[in-house]
Amino acid sequence: MKMRGFLKRRMNSGKPGKKKREGFSLIETTIGIALVGVALLALAQLFTFSVMNNQRSDRMTNSIFLAQQQIDFLRNLPATDLNDLAASPVDEQIDVNNDGNMDFRRVTVIQAVGFNWDVRVRVFPASQLLTSVEDLINYPTQHQIRADMGTVISR
Repeated sequence: MKMRGFLKRRMNSGKPGKKKREGFSLIETTIGIALVGVALLALAQLFTFSVMNNQRSDRMTNSIFLAQQQIDFLRNLPATDLNDLAASPVDEQIDVNNDGNMDFRRVTVIQAVGFNWDVRVRVFPASQLLTSVEDLINYPTQHQIRADMGTVISR
């Protein structure tokens, strides 16, 4: 019997007439919102960094593709055409997505050495469209070069 009385008192220990308040206080709610805000801010920064990294990767991939495309094209040319192209650098403005805006500038330099041709293909961003070809060839790193590929073609 003593046990029953102890349990009864324990269960009814609250004061009669007063309700027990449940829920969160204003301070707890404010701290919770601040923590969620900090977490969301970190995720937003991560998302922004990811988008910028993807854009950079896309530009690099397109540049390398354009350089490799040019080398593959030149490998299929006969010796007479390679000799003709070796006379001066080939300077091209390329619109990758056909939107009317030039995206890249590709400069190809071919030097004939007997029955071999040293080929150097450099791809630059559209911001270098007004730069002289000589400056792009001589100082590529100063002009934001995106791809620089070289090969030897022999016949």
